[in-house]
Amino acid sequence: MELDEFLEVSILLGYYQNLLSDRQREYMVKHFELDYSLSEIAKEYSISRQAVYDIIRRGIKVLKEYEEKLSLWRTYKAIVAELKYLKVNFSI
Repeated sequence: MELDEFLEVSILLGYYQNLLSDRQREYMVKHFELDYSLSEIAKEYSISRQAVYDIIRRGIKVLKEYEEKLSLWRTYKAIVAELKYLKVNFSI
């Protein structure tokens, strides 16, 4: 996973984590926020690394679907960009 995608997923997780299943949320928070490896998560929950990978991949897909429908992060970025523009162009 590229750094840009990792950061995007981390941000989306902040917005939408409560909309994920408990298992997806737990695994994704450990992986993206607490920096657990897939193997560490697998060992903790006594499942295969592949199972962790699949659950996280599905979670990423769900987060992106929520962003596509709700646009909370996109709206936030647009507001910040507009505020920066206003600050530069209309400073007293």
